[in-house]
Amino acid sequence: MAKSSDNTSKEAKKAAKAARKAASKQQRQQIWQAFNMQRKDDKALIPLMLGVIVLFAVLFALFGKFVFGGLWFMLVLGILFGVLGAFLLFTRRVSKSVYKKAEGQPGAAGWALSNMRGQWRVQQAVAGTTQLDAVHRVIGKPGIILIGEGNAVRLKPLIAQEKKKTARVVGTTPIYEIIVGTEEGQVRLAKLESHVKKLPGNISRDQMESLDGRLAALKSKGASGPAMPKGPMPKGAKMKNVARTARRRGGATGV
Repeated sequence: MAKSSDNTSKEAKKAAKAARKAASKQQRQQIWQAFNMQRKDDKALIPLMLGVIVLFAVLFALFGKFVFGGLWFMLVLGILFGVLGAFLLFTRRVSKSVYKKAEGQPGAAGWALSNMRGQWRVQQAVAGTTQLDAVHRVIGKPGIILIGEGNAVRLKPLIAQEKKKTARVVGTTPIYEIIVGTEEGQVRLAKLESHVKKLPGNISRDQMESLDGRLAALKSKGASGPAMPKGPMPKGAKMKNVARTARRRGGATGV
């Protein structure tokens, strides 16, 4: 019996090790694919990455030579730090490029919100129009945050309506309003996450859980807005077809 248990344990460890190895391999492949895609669009990427590695190597080598009297060890250390710095530069430029391509596309704000790290409760498209304007709701330490994307003229009454409906449920909890866009008074897509995270903390985690439950109950009572794309809509997609699908779904839910 003990021998059988040992064999099972070994097999489980072997399977877990194989799974970790496969996940690591997949992650490396994704990074490599992202690098190849980025370098084709970003001609300055490779020169900048090489520049970061050389800069770190030179600085560390000089520091080692004049402070410790040893050059080679610090040179190797500088190269390692340079590689790390180059990788951070690469991830930053990839992120910037992704946001730039996604800006202005339907579903982009919802996609950005769904990728936020930390204790945030994101509900995409709690209200919307057949023109693919949408209001997303975020619950966090600041309170309730209503985030609109689309045409500002159509969004303002949509957000006002959602705010009024939400206020009846959340009481005195602060409700913030944000419109994503490039016009004055709006928040650019690339800065949306940092803007949300800079809002002041007003409620506790327990209050967040309570609000999440109460707003979920509110959602179950009423119909939601038209379904939005799960992420930025690809360039070249036919807006008429997407809008038609949204109208059909909206009609089915009673919007």
